[in-house]
This record gives sequence, C-alpha cells and structure tokens, in this order.
Amino acid sequence: MFDNTDIKNKKVLVRLDLNVPTDDSGKVTDFTRIDRVKPTLENLRKRGAKVIILSHFGRPKGGPDKKYSLEFLAPVLAERWGMPVSFEKDGDIILKENMRFNPGEEKNDAAFAASLAREGDYYINDAFSVSHRAHASVHALANLLPSDAGMTMKAELKALDAAIANPQKPVAAIVGGSKISTKLDLLGNLVTKMDVLVLGGGMANTFAAAKGWNPQKSLFEPDMLDTARAIWDKAEENGCQIILPVDCVAASDYAADAENKIVDRNAIPAGWQSLDIGPESVTLIEEALEDCKTILWNGPVGVFEMPAFAKGTNALAKWVAERTKRGDVVSVAGGGDTVAALGQAGVTDDFTYVSTAGGAFLEWLEGKELPGVAVLAKRPAAA
Repeated sequence: MFDNTDIKNKKVLVRLDLNVPTDDSGKVTDFTRIDRVKPTLENLRKRGAKVIILSHFGRPKGGPDKKYSLEFLAPVLAERWGMPVSFEKDGDIILKENMRFNPGEEKNDAAFAASLAREGDYYINDAFSVSHRAHASVHALANLLPSDAGMTMKAELKALDAAIANPQKPVAAIVGGSKISTKLDLLGNLVTKMDVLVLGGGMANTFAAAKGWNPQKSLFEPDMLDTARAIWDKAEENGCQIILPVDCVAASDYAADAENKIVDRNAIPAGWQSLDIGPESVTLIEEALEDCKTILWNGPVGVFEMPAFAKGTNALAKWVAERTKRGDVVSVAGGGDTVAALGQAGVTDDFTYVSTAGGAFLEWLEGKELPGVAVLAKRPAAA
C-alpha cells in the first residue's frame, strides 16, 4: 500500500464499501466492514496522509436522495476508528457524499472519474466487495492516479488465492443454497479445481433428483436436472468427488415449529420436505474431508435460520473451525448467508478467513475477472 512512497501531506483517495446494514431508525447494525478497514486508515494517517473516503450506500436512482446520504456515518466512523472524520469538509479524514448520487458512477464515466482524480494524489481500493463492478470510483479512477490495493483487500486476495488458485491439497468445497441456477458458473468452475465437492440445501436436492431420488415436497429445480447431470459428468472427468446427504431432517411444513424427524433421504414421508442434513450426512462429510488441507465454504446446508434445521450447518461449521484451530486445514468462507450461518454457530473468528463480500466473492470463485482488481494488477504502484 505505497509502502515505499512518501505520502506525508499527500491526498489519498480511498474507496471503501460503507454500504453497511442499518435498522429502521438508521443505526448501524453490523460494524464488520467499518472495523476491517481500520488498519488501512491507521496506516495512512500514521504516515501523514490526508484521506478522502469514497463509498456508496444503498441504491439511489442516479441522483441525490436524503435517505441514502452518507452524512450519518461520519460520527460512526470517528467513534469506531478513534479518529476525527468530517463529512464533505476540510479535515485529515474526509468522507465524501454517496458516489452513486452521480449518474457517472455506475456508468464508469471517464469525466466523473477525472473530477474525482483532481481531488487526490494517490488512489487506494480497499473495497473488494464492490470490485466486481466497473464503476467510476472502482475502475476508471484507478487508471488516472498511482493506485494500489488496501490492506483489507490484500488480505482477501491472499485468502482467495490460498483457497482457489494455489491451495494446499487435497482441497474441498462445501456449497449450499437453494438453487443450482444461481450458482451454475460457480459449480462449473469448482468441479475443475476441487478434489471434493459437498452439496447441501436445495441444490443438493436437485442433484439427488437427477439421480432418481423422490424429493416429495422438498425444494428442488425440476428444470435443472439435465444441468445437474452435466455438472456431475464434468466433475467425474476432472476427478472431483461429489458428496450428497444420505439422511435429512424432514418436516411436515416449511415452518420453524413444524413437526420434524430424522429420516433416510429415501424415506421422506409423502408431503414432507427436507430442511436440513441429518447426523449420518454430517459424519459422511467429515470423513470425506478428513484429509483435506483446504476447505472453501459458500452457503449453509440447511434452513439455519430456524433452530430445528440449523444443526447440520452448525455441526459442520464447528468441525471445520476445530480443524482450523488445530492447524490441520486452511478454511475460507464467504457469501451473505454463509457469514450469518457461521456467526450463528459462533465460529466466525475460528476460520482462517471469512469474506464479507457477496457478489465479488462469488464471481472470484466462478473464475471471472473483477474489474476493480484487474485494473490494480495492470498498474504498477507508485515507487
């Protein structure tokens, strides 16, 4: 991060993702993204730089909207970081108004990027979570100033490299979620890179149905059966073993208080549905992953939001966490539901790395080039 550059009294534009969750009263409910970038801000201020923060918040319609103003965040940032932060005024750390108030932001407009560049001497992107967007403050701006990645982004890229590009083998992935259709590219890429692929949730149901399983009323995608078979064939061609649940927690209805019981996958009562993996499946998965040195996780394996159907996800999460703490495995997890599930299981801090990025994390796992990362890689940082 310009480690060999004198940035004292220089203006450094820093792209952050401060699109943080808030409650109905406008109070921040999760400070993860704010807290994670604190080391970057501390580093820059310690070296005497003037910091200008660029971010977005929500989805305004290409113009100013008080509901999406970032003004409320300045005192929150100051408190969390322990540094004065001013909003649109002079200061050592200045928070600019929502980038998406300018229609040129989402259009990656060169003129808007140039207007931003005139305000700074250097540019740092510490917002991996928006780096899949070719937006002006993420992509075009990086072409106009000496640019580098922030400390948080570098940590993220290092973790993803360890999980995908250069993992310790054997390497496995646990992928859950409701639909294959939303993760086609992800699955297509993973089966060429993983030694073991564990499937859970609704997508596991679709794969099982493709092999002749009767899902009863379980969530699955009947129009994706051929796709599931094609992915399975691709996995076999690449030596990737796919693991499906062998038992499940079946429920009479999709409800937290529904009658439920553990049954063999092939013995779901008529009209019932699978909402979690069962204990035999947990054991099967643990045995399949026992020798793995790297484990990637995206998506819960059951309806973890309901306590009765969270046991499978919790059990696997704690097992991976324990192996990580022992130094047996490198574990990298990401995706909105995944972060929430690991938090509920109380193991977030025990994984090697947990990404708060949603779309960017998935697109990286899909093997796609992220504009905000690619532009930094192509531009040498200032000497």
